[in-house]
Amino acid sequence: QVQLVESGGGVVQAGGSLRLSCAASIATFSTYTVGWFRQAPGKERELVAAIRWSGSWSVHGSAYYADSVKGRFAASRDNAKNTVYLQMNSLKPEDTAVYYCAADRMGRFTASPNDYDYWGQGTQVTVSS
Repeated sequence: QVQLVESGGGVVQAGGSLRLSCAASIATFSTYTVGWFRQAPGKERELVAAIRWSGSWSVHGSAYYADSVKGRFAASRDNAKNTVYLQMNSLKPEDTAVYYCAADRMGRFTASPNDYDYWGQGTQVTVSS
């Protein structure tokens, strides 16, 4: 069983930055996809970024970003620490949500939450105007 532990959420003013971390409990993550989802009150959970632990997808390359965060968010990974990060810059009030990391052991690119096998506990990000 893979456990994902998130950290790094908080309250920030518009224009500010936060970095989320997602640490995995297993030693090897080499074939997995890690997705960052968010869910705002009354809205569906949406994929904002995804990264392959190694290699790349044929269409999206090594990382995917939703249009709403492209140019502001960046996903990265630290193999030695089994940790994936989401750097969030130029935050806007509409970025306010609970953010989750999730892992798909098949290494696919998929935006469907149902395709992800493991989930972190979620971390609240609040952006004030």
